[in-house]
Amino acid sequence: MPIYEFVCNDCQHEFEELCRSSEEKSTCPQCSSAQVRRKFSAFATKGTGKKTASGSSASHSCGGCASKHCGSCGG
Repeated sequence: MPIYEFVCNDCQHEFEELCRSSEEKSTCPQCSSAQVRRKFSAFATKGTGKKTASGSSASHSCGGCASKHCGSCGG
């Protein structure tokens, strides 16, 4: 089952939930509101860390950063 990220339209609480499908309805665990929307989520992949012709890293070896200048892996 995939994990989806939600934000409550009433109290702005952000939470994650395991859902069987993207159509499954959720409620806010903080205020019990049904007025929640699914957030756009990026997923992480583990890269090879190979260098491109320009000398920059093609993908970060830690797999969790989106920035070209990562402070956690130095990528």
